[in-house]
Amino acid sequence: MPDLTIRALDPAVDRAALGALLTEAQDYYLLWRGHPPGDAEVTDALTAAPPGCDPAQSLRLGLFLDGCLSGVAELSFGYPAPEDAFLGLMILAPRARSGGHGATFHDHILTLARAKACPRIFLGVLDANKRGWAFWSRQGYAETGVTRLDAETGHLLHRLVRQL
Repeated sequence: MPDLTIRALDPAVDRAALGALLTEAQDYYLLWRGHPPGDAEVTDALTAAPPGCDPAQSLRLGLFLDGCLSGVAELSFGYPAPEDAFLGLMILAPRARSGGHGATFHDHILTLARAKACPRIFLGVLDANKRGWAFWSRQGYAETGVTRLDAETGHLLHRLVRQL
């Protein structure tokens, strides 16, 4: 079993490793955006936050397997309601998938949201991301009925929720 560490990402130290991770996990970007990730997507992973959230208060987390960045997540607080948590991004490298690492990473994220006394955690999933749907369902998420069409990509996004 590999050595697993989860820690906050340092943009100055981890940027190159994040770029390599997103390139390795480009299957998601090809599905979502229709092109491989580039520098803009790396910057977005390090700076984006949901509407009304302070990006400086968001957590940028890395999942490291044997010292190699193998997953990234962005957790924000205050969306869609002030007391809520929102998981804006969680991507694992293909080599880190299907080994329980995603569930471990997710459990860590839930612990952080509970520590902030968030009653719920939300996320968005692409209608076309069947593997993502299956994963989030196994993690206890349910549909909220809120959907939106992303004008830029043409994808239908569904908001999911899990009670904490």
